[in-house]
Amino acid sequence: MKIRKEYPEKEIIKLFNRGCTRFNLLEDGDKILIALSGGKDSLELVRLLAMRSRIHKPSINVEAAHVLMDNIPYETDRSYISGFCEEQGIKLHILHTRFEEDETARKTHCFLCSWHRRKALLEFARDNGFNKVALGHHMDDIVTTFLMNITFEGSRNTMTPKLQLTHYPVQIIRPLCMVHERLISDAARQFGFERQKTPCPYEHDTQRKSMTDVLRTLESLNPEARYSLWKAMGLEQ
Repeated sequence: MKIRKEYPEKEIIKLFNRGCTRFNLLEDGDKILIALSGGKDSLELVRLLAMRSRIHKPSINVEAAHVLMDNIPYETDRSYISGFCEEQGIKLHILHTRFEEDETARKTHCFLCSWHRRKALLEFARDNGFNKVALGHHMDDIVTTFLMNITFEGSRNTMTPKLQLTHYPVQIIRPLCMVHERLISDAARQFGFERQKTPCPYEHDTQRKSMTDVLRTLESLNPEARYSLWKAMGLEQ
């Protein structure tokens, strides 16, 4: 069935292009590896970057990677994400990694899973000539990370739209940095994105859900709250 190009599609594309332009995320000659988890955010990122790669300037090459954590009992439908990438004209790589159980005495499962997955992505990117790794974090992720850090660590640090790594010759970019999560949720329904088959058993171990509720409360008090927080982070639009 042909999808009509309408809201939220137009709004997402406008914010996606604004973020890429504002923070200079896409440059001619880029070879970009997309971190594809199988969730709605990363699927939308694949769709948008695949669309963008078909535009002549800047000329970019885009591929995707899905990292399997072999000792965490969650499952994604690899046949679905493989078919999705094929439809978008994107090559998909399946990577494997794991952590040792004795590491959990010092760090949470969520931290270790995230750290090892990120390391596997960065090493693959470095070894295969990618100069950028694209992550599917949207504006809500960035704002809630800021809220978590000021609440629990007394720090104003947060995710940044672009980050040059020191230990890898790779930049991290977040092309969805100015896109609202609700728009991505609407797009996921419109385009029929499938949910991952088995959720991670540790997905509720962090305070992120609580901070998302805090953001919603702040927006009920001030509909422009996210933009005030964005400005406080030094990420003025």
